[in-house]
Amino acid sequence: MKYKALALFMSVMLVLAGCGQQPAEEGTSGSDGAESAPAQPVKLKVASLIPPMTEVLDLVKPKLQEEGIELEVVILSDNVQPNNALANKEVDANFFQHVPYMEEYNANNGSELVPVVPIYNAVFGAYSKRYSDIEELPDGATIAIPNDPSNIGRSLVMFEKEGLIKLKEGVGIKATQADIVENNRNFKFQEVDLLMLARTLDDVDMVAMTPAYAKPLGLTPNKDALITEGNDSAFTITLIARKDNVDSEPIQKLAEAMTSPEVKAFFEENYSDIALPAF
Repeated sequence: MKYKALALFMSVMLVLAGCGQQPAEEGTSGSDGAESAPAQPVKLKVASLIPPMTEVLDLVKPKLQEEGIELEVVILSDNVQPNNALANKEVDANFFQHVPYMEEYNANNGSELVPVVPIYNAVFGAYSKRYSDIEELPDGATIAIPNDPSNIGRSLVMFEKEGLIKLKEGVGIKATQADIVENNRNFKFQEVDLLMLARTLDDVDMVAMTPAYAKPLGLTPNKDALITEGNDSAFTITLIARKDNVDSEPIQKLAEAMTSPEVKAFFEENYSDIALPAF
């Protein structure tokens, strides 16, 4: 009888101990007592080239970190690698180009790169170390222009608007040198890799380039360009992704961060002379 009472007492104590057990802290263990790992940030890789593109991406890193997205900026050395990397899924997006350039890449490579959101308009212009006014440009002058098809057309359209040449009717930004139907002053157009344009400034009479490449030389379109393309450009610098990931949450959060008031203020405070926000 004594042993039965002792067994009953022990059973009651075990039940009471079980009822009084403290619950596991939320997020530290599961029902089996195992520790649960904290949520890992989503990694997002974006390829770019130079400021202000790289600076914009660095600016939005903290905001994305708060959203659980770890942004890695991959800086590449030419204007082909960012699209190759994106098409090959080595990065998730890129930020360095306008839509006509992207479309030309897609047509030549069978890729499905797509625009996400336009970010800023870079005022395209032509610069010279030898002349301070377009009227001083001599007959037979050598003019350097970017060598990719979309920017060749962009340059030639700008020259046509200025009356320097005349293009075949209707070609627009798809123009090539073969579409020049009038060149009465015998200008010579030298096609140069985009990243090398600034280096040709000492060697030619005039260079057509975006402000991102002119600014490191101390040149801005408003003050120093002999001519500019105007405000109706179709060449807005745009965040680009792929068809298979453009609607993903990390890409959309990146787009939201890049079109925030903070980014607009960044352009207005640091690049108002060369870049106009497009949002």
